[in-house]
Amino acid sequence: MQNNVNITNSTQEFRQDFAIISGWVKFGSKVLDLGCGDGALLQFLRSGLEVKGYGVEKDDANWIACMNNGVNVIQMDLEDGLSGFEDQSFDTVILSQTLQAMHNTERIVLEMLRVGCEVIVTFPNFGYWRNRIQILSGNMPVSKILPYQWFDTPNVHLCTINDFDEFCKNHKISVLERKVITDGNQIDFMPNFLGNLAIYRLKAN
Repeated sequence: MQNNVNITNSTQEFRQDFAIISGWVKFGSKVLDLGCGDGALLQFLRSGLEVKGYGVEKDDANWIACMNNGVNVIQMDLEDGLSGFEDQSFDTVILSQTLQAMHNTERIVLEMLRVGCEVIVTFPNFGYWRNRIQILSGNMPVSKILPYQWFDTPNVHLCTINDFDEFCKNHKISVLERKVITDGNQIDFMPNFLGNLAIYRLKAN
């Protein structure tokens, strides 16, 4: 079931990924959002699709924000795994712009595929041309989507779209859909070079 969500101009740059995700989530389904931050994505999905949403968040301030926003949230460290969740217990498990901050990337993706019937992963594309230019100039990339300096960044496993495609191939993960955007606009030509945010819909083989 595809869903159309209107995005206002003032939030398009940061919410276009939410609109794409909502198109891959079924109405009234059960959703688990890992590293959910302040619960904004779950609120978005709940308001438009009436999902039964649950978040997982480690940070104290974000956990409190979720509670204040009426989002069901569990405070836990994703690095400890998802052993508390049963196999296929959610229709969709989401990891939005958190993959690059995980120390054990392989483990969390495989655990998500165990817990969810489908998985949605989004991450900043390190192969984006502006990032390449900054590296060629001798500096680590800093941008709206990668806002940290090298010394205070939580990102430990940055990757490109090509890297993630290879990861899925090697782990026999089915890529049901992939969309790449830059500043709210979908990129179809040379996505690994021209796109700064990748959004994947995955399923275990």
